[in-house]
Amino acid sequence: MTRFTDDTAVLVLEDGTRFVGDAYGARGTSLGEIVFSTGMTGYQETITDPSYAGQIVLMTAPHIGNTGVNDEDPESDRIWVAGFVVREPSRIVSNHRATGSLDSALERDGIVGLSGIDTRAVTRRLRSVGVMRAGIFSGSDASGTEEDQLAAVRSSDRMSGQNLSARVSTTELRRIPAIGPRRASVAVLDLGVKSSTLRYLTARGFEVILVPQSITAADFLALEPDSVFFSNGPGDPSASDRHVDLLQGVLRAGLPFFGICFGNQLLGRALGFSTYKLPFGHRGINQPVLDRSTGRTEITAHNHGFAVAAPIESVTESPAGFGRVEVSHVNLNDNVVEGLRALDIPAFSVQYHPEAAAGPHDANYLFDRFRDLVLSRKGEH
Repeated sequence: MTRFTDDTAVLVLEDGTRFVGDAYGARGTSLGEIVFSTGMTGYQETITDPSYAGQIVLMTAPHIGNTGVNDEDPESDRIWVAGFVVREPSRIVSNHRATGSLDSALERDGIVGLSGIDTRAVTRRLRSVGVMRAGIFSGSDASGTEEDQLAAVRSSDRMSGQNLSARVSTTELRRIPAIGPRRASVAVLDLGVKSSTLRYLTARGFEVILVPQSITAADFLALEPDSVFFSNGPGDPSASDRHVDLLQGVLRAGLPFFGICFGNQLLGRALGFSTYKLPFGHRGINQPVLDRSTGRTEITAHNHGFAVAAPIESVTESPAGFGRVEVSHVNLNDNVVEGLRALDIPAFSVQYHPEAAAGPHDANYLFDRFRDLVLSRKGEH
């Protein structure tokens, strides 16, 4: 019989599977969709990525926390994961840039975590049956009945059908000046944008106009940007009809468009394709993707549980009337669509994260490709 203390934590999966471990971070209860990330480094960028809102993240690397946390690497101003699961947390912090420990950061932001369980067993379970709802119960909450804990998990929200943009987006328009000479402006729809994305855009001479996800199409186009960018973000793209309508207005206006992650899924929908939920998604910084225009294989950073359903082998007509479209990038593990390129309008997108603050940087060139597209439309080089 398990003896529960304030340092005990229990992970309960929707299918009834239970793992008893140690409390990590804040004490209490956390509910969300449990997913696994295969990155061996970059945990601070992961937990501060707004795309992980509503998700309990399990790290497959066994030893996490040795470099602590610092004030330079966060992708936003808070930790967004619903919960955090690791196998063996580092007992000490060993990095000259560290300003604190990972567990103290989790506790500060009220993130309930768990350690000391067989994370490989959980990962294998999720790979076999798919991601599912889960709950972490720690401290006094760990001693609740198994029936009540499972009922709490099964009554929590599913990720499918959720629009989480309002939870993570900025609430006010903000202008960020270009670094160096200003070459063009880009209106960035904040669906959960990462700080590194904004840095990469401004470093290429873009004045960034960061706008809230609630902006109307009329107000958006009234900004008269030179180009448009839709960011990464959490939630189900099928629940974002308003953002799809906004993007279709952008495409009809002929504005150069670049989207990443959630922005890729919204471009897919705007072009007339559907989206679907992957069994366990792609998360981590080691996903192989083929750029079909160059034949080059890139190792890329991912965080997505949904994908675009588009024909991979041939150029096709946009079902929404935007001309020809091709799948530009493909995941080499499972042939999932990783990028779209419109051939008759200036629009393209990728499913992964080319900013990849934690690495790798194989796909960083995409920001250059976007800049060149915008400048060519302006008649500059």
